[in-house]
Amino acid sequence: MPREFSRTQRVSEQLKRELATLIQQEVKDPRVGMITVAAVEVSKDLAHARIYITALNEGHDSDDAAAVLNHAAGFLRGRLGKRVVMRSIPQLHFVYDHAQQYGAELSALIDAAVDEDRERRNEPVAELHGQDPE
Repeated sequence: MPREFSRTQRVSEQLKRELATLIQQEVKDPRVGMITVAAVEVSKDLAHARIYITALNEGHDSDDAAAVLNHAAGFLRGRLGKRVVMRSIPQLHFVYDHAQQYGAELSALIDAAVDEDRERRNEPVAELHGQDPE
């Protein structure tokens, strides 16, 4: 019976859980703010890991948080080495994931379009039935 998940997927999930905990507990830089680890992509040879982060609070500069975490990547990699049993820990590369922000913007645009459509549908219907819109 073949395995359900590949090794890279299992390593990605393990790194995601451990990094989320480490960033929350170990990184004390206020420029990081409240972030979550959205996803982790590990290369096939397990040498590099791209970590996608998202900000929970709007006030912080998201690209600044990624830069701070990239600066602390060596520290976090060392801590991962003590928590995860692997032959070698991948190089960490933090990237801010704009998908959540884009999703919120698209959702707001869709809501505005639906509201505008409802308003347009209500006005002509009243005129067609010979009713005074007031």
